Amino acid sequence: QPHLVESGGGLVQPGGSLNLSCVASRFTLNYYGVGWFRQAPGKEREGLSCIGTGDDSTYYADSVKGRFTISRHRDKNTLYLYLQMNELEPEDTAVYYCVTPCWTGHRTPLSVVDVWGQGTQVTVSS
Repeated sequence: QPHLVESGGGLVQPGGSLNLSCVASRFTLNYYGVGWFRQAPGKEREGLSCIGTGDDSTYYADSVKGRFTISRHRDKNTLYLYLQMNELEPEDTAVYYCVTPCWTGHRTPLSVVDVWGQGTQVTVSS
């Protein structure tokens, strides 16, 4: 099973940017998407973005489309996943999780995700 470790969270002012990273080791799933969920205080986990590993298809939730960009590259059985977040808003404050598998055609249901990282905190505040 893959092991996912996120980094890059922190405190940023509204309108600022952050770039989250995830290292997925033991990644041998060639046809499953990898992506990002988040959980804001008092809310359910929300699927944000997913990118294919066999192709470059992507999915973005409406709440982040045009502001966030997902990307990835691979070195043998280690996959490196990124989420560039621009124009951050206080509503983006949450714990962000790297996940697999996920869907690129539409929003991934929570029940589909098998593997979660430990999460990284993003706080948007002045």
